[in-house]
Amino acid sequence: MTIAAPDTRTRVLDVAERLVQTRGFNGFSYADISVEVGISKASLHYHFPTKAELVGCLVERYEHDFHLAVSRIDNSHDHALDRLKAYSEIYVRVLKADRMCLCGMLAADYTTLPDVIQKRVLKFFQFNEDWLTSALSRGRARKEITFAGKPSEAAHLLVSTLEGAMLLARAHKDIARFRLLAASLLKGLALK
Repeated sequence: MTIAAPDTRTRVLDVAERLVQTRGFNGFSYADISVEVGISKASLHYHFPTKAELVGCLVERYEHDFHLAVSRIDNSHDHALDRLKAYSEIYVRVLKADRMCLCGMLAADYTTLPDVIQKRVLKFFQFNEDWLTSALSRGRARKEITFAGKPSEAAHLLVSTLEGAMLLARAHKDIARFRLLAASLLKGLALK
């Protein structure tokens, strides 16, 4: 059985995703994509008339994949610490691919993003914080974890710390730095 090659639109999204995750919104152009995909810029504009539309599709696809990932966590991990560890492993997989969180990279370029992309980035992070708030609330109620303050504050701290840890791990070219910080965060939530 032969596997069909991805269509042009998917190839464009794949290349653009890698470029955003490694260079940011302002670090790539349609010329970069057209060279890698092997199509003209006119053909690229046929599929995605504007950079905002292209990046909007990227964020939508990234959100979809992320929702699937946390859904798998929900279905395969019952204990709060196991869920949170699996959540942090999503970041590790991205780092192993020598990339950054797509929305984290877009957040770095936030002030230069079109309004529609700014809203999508905020929506992505809100989803993360909402999911973590739920996981933390459930874990505290079941006496699986402990933390001070509101679950929403702990969720904000987790997302912010993991996104920042990604940046430092990338700068140092050391995923172990990220893993160490993530483990330390989770250890702080464990019951004594």
